[in-house]
Amino acid sequence: MDTNYKKVKQVLWIILFANFGVAILKIVVGMSIKSASMTADGFHSISDGTSNIVGLIGIGIASKPMDKEHPYGHNKFEVISGLFIGAMLLFLGGKIVIDAISTFKNPVAPDITIESLIALIVTLIINIFISNYEYRVGKKLNSYILVSDSLHTKSDIFVTIGVLATLIGVKLGLPAIIDPIASLIVACFIFHASYEIFKSTIDVLVDKAVIDEDDIKEILKEFEDIKSYHDIRSRGSESNLHIDMHVMVEPAITVEYSHSLSHHIENRIREKINQSAEVIVHIEPYYGEK
Repeated sequence: MDTNYKKVKQVLWIILFANFGVAILKIVVGMSIKSASMTADGFHSISDGTSNIVGLIGIGIASKPMDKEHPYGHNKFEVISGLFIGAMLLFLGGKIVIDAISTFKNPVAPDITIESLIALIVTLIINIFISNYEYRVGKKLNSYILVSDSLHTKSDIFVTIGVLATLIGVKLGLPAIIDPIASLIVACFIFHASYEIFKSTIDVLVDKAVIDEDDIKEILKEFEDIKSYHDIRSRGSESNLHIDMHVMVEPAITVEYSHSLSHHIENRIREKINQSAEVIVHIEPYYGEK
């Protein structure tokens, strides 16, 4: 297994236990004080833990080496696991909306205690740590699943702040109806996270361009031997980036020199854009602009 995949799995296990701990605390406290918004926030945290499990499964498959049936490797299984996480969030958001509508009919004022507020603040601090840690490691390892999951967890921070503000509002005398309203706001955050995950994963699966073509052109301009270029393409994600292009050179140069030039171009692109990028350079003869 690739070293990066091993590190990603270690991080996902750490985040998994942290997320489930946060979720259990929120749900227990939310049910004990009859707070729909805090309970909804707890189930949102469960989705974080579940997404870690899906991520572990996806990473386990994605880390398999290339074989005859998968000559380009299994990297996209990491992306497919992201689609599954998006679907789970969509389902969970729908459930929270249904529960909130039911609570609108029979609103119950939460029984707020100092202990419940402290529990919420503690989970907020844990979520901030989880999100920052996961994002930092994800960027370092160029891990698609870690960066995506950290942005998802980041939505928890804003959700929890909203729930905290709601409970304080009820404590100060605001009507109990604001609690199911807060649940709907929680659902909106979940739907937004689901949309972001669907968008990013589908972009990878349909091979949307990842790198700005002009950035690659700027690198190609550094090589005096290159007379022209065309068909510059990129696809994939940060952890599985593919770039290919056609470059035109003087017809008289040797095959050996062309081969050396293509390697120099590939190395320069990796140096400037992404060290793990798979770069293919197709050399063509240049006969002047038509």
